[in-house]
Amino acid sequence: MTAAAGTFCYIDPECEQTGLLGVKSDVYSLGVMLLQIIAIPNVSNIFKTLSPDLVIYDINQAWVPTIASPFNVPVVQFMTTGTTVVSYSIHFIKNHGGVEFPFPEIKLREFHEKQYHDTLLSAVNHPQNKQDAPVNVKPSCNILLFNTFRELEGKYIDYLSVINEKKVVPVGPLVQDIVDEIEQSEIMQWLDKKGESSTVFVSFGSEYFLSKHEIEEIAHGIELSKVNFIWVVRFPMGEKVELEETLPKGFLERVGERGMVVEGWAPQARILTHSNTGGFVSHCGWNSIMESLKFGVPIIAMPMHLDQPLNARLVKDVGVAVEVNRDINGKLNREDIAQVIRKVVVSKSGKELRTKARDFSENIKMKGDEQMNEVVEELMQLCKSLKD
Repeated sequence: MTAAAGTFCYIDPECEQTGLLGVKSDVYSLGVMLLQIIAIPNVSNIFKTLSPDLVIYDINQAWVPTIASPFNVPVVQFMTTGTTVVSYSIHFIKNHGGVEFPFPEIKLREFHEKQYHDTLLSAVNHPQNKQDAPVNVKPSCNILLFNTFRELEGKYIDYLSVINEKKVVPVGPLVQDIVDEIEQSEIMQWLDKKGESSTVFVSFGSEYFLSKHEIEEIAHGIELSKVNFIWVVRFPMGEKVELEETLPKGFLERVGERGMVVEGWAPQARILTHSNTGGFVSHCGWNSIMESLKFGVPIIAMPMHLDQPLNARLVKDVGVAVEVNRDINGKLNREDIAQVIRKVVVSKSGKELRTKARDFSENIKMKGDEQMNEVVEELMQLCKSLKD
């Protein structure tokens, strides 16, 4: 839930929240400034009326600590990204790119590295973004909340705590529970008829739209893999595009009953939790990773931009993903896509990946309440310390 001007709005769980690393123009910054102008008086009134003991804010409300200061209320920042990307970003900014990140397993490919460094510097140097950029976590009190968990990012949680001099408290994975439905959708009825772990779910989130080349290579890669699939294809809002025209000629006829292409939206969480889903072809947005691990599904990593290449390296390193290779210019290749899909869904190593992913899922189920109790205790101690 996000509060602004005294109202609440629902955030779709499939919406990837990349913060201001995604800014390519002044439009987003203008929106943030307008929201700030509207929200500040209302938030001040909320402080006066409710006298809260604690305030939690996210990356787009970096002005909250200033508003809270006269009321002597502890403020804690909640980050919807992982600690790997934030620790990498802070390390890069502090060392001006001159010192290697101390975890070589997160080393980015050259084209992704340049892309990320340029985007990060642009975000940090933008006048409006300086207070909202992911490296600016200083205004928060002595702790930071992250949508992550120690089994996935333990060493990055610890490293970030050291370089930022604040305790990092994991609160994840925060994934919306599946709501029971009386009627199964056409997609789920189709999936019910497939074999166990025989199908890949293909989706690249709500913020990234595939290029013509990417659609063609992914389509041919899926076709060459001969694996069952559900593929969600999205187009920019207001753009009139015929789905069949964007796919290779004859693709739908050739794949026949082993594939389903869906435009716009599909019940991602329900698909991932289905026993017949054996892999997730993903851009590695953080929310998608959290869902994939909660439901125990290995990842075919195909990161596109922003934090995604770092996230992909992380899940590859912990043994729940295989990343698709690219050429020196970052272009995808259909044969490589097909090879990785088959490796995850068909080969012996795929069974090992699924076992590892299911281990993560079981661990999440076992430790969920325990971790949240620790979070509550941390917040209570913070409130108590500031009152004493």
